Amino acid sequence: MLLVQSTGSDEALRLNASNEKLSTDNKEIAGMDNKGNGSADTKNPVENGQLPDPAHWAVSDVVNYFKAAGFDEQACAFQDQEIDGKSLLLMTRNDVLTGLSIKLGPALKMYEYHVKPLQTQHLKKNTW
Repeated sequence: MLLVQSTGSDEALRLNASNEKLSTDNKEIAGMDNKGNGSADTKNPVENGQLPDPAHWAVSDVVNYFKAAGFDEQACAFQDQEIDGKSLLLMTRNDVLTGLSIKLGPALKMYEYHVKPLQTQHLKKNTW
């Protein structure tokens, strides 16, 4: 079982692939505990303790990922712009901040705590 553990609004989500329960601050839940600031506790399928490679995500997968991360309002921008996993991996900081017409605060969090780590994860998995 995978738990995505929120470590606060200023840090990236961390994956916990163990079967141990988290503290009440980071509880196990069936869906999503949206904290309204871009951090969330949620369960997702994993490969080797990490999310599946975003290069294989459809547009709906990208939208669902950001909804699960607490960006319900902003996730529709990825749908409107038809951003699939491959497109997500090609996005620059500027693309997220200006190309999606999202408010600056959420856009910064989405890029720094989600897009950039997904890009890094993809590069690490595909350079070996």
